[in-house]
Amino acid sequence: MSYGILYSYTILMNSVGEACTDLKREYDQCFNRWFAEKFLKGDRSGDPCTETFRKYQRCVQKAIKEKDIPIDGVDFMGPNKDKPDS
Repeated sequence: MSYGILYSYTILMNSVGEACTDLKREYDQCFNRWFAEKFLKGDRSGDPCTETFRKYQRCVQKAIKEKDIPIDGVDFMGPNKDKPDS
């Protein structure tokens, strides 16, 4: 009996705006590194990815506007914001 090798992989999604994909990947890497190396080990201090997130957020907002994607009534969350009431 033979067994195949299971490889670990990550599915990468592109951003809503093509120009934003590199910023999305940069933010994803920053967040995943912080989450694994700090948060899961109990260190909740610092917020190393905030500036990268803000750059990505601005890019996405611009892309949504340029593509005329309707977003009326959509609640947004971001760093340091509380969850909306349900």
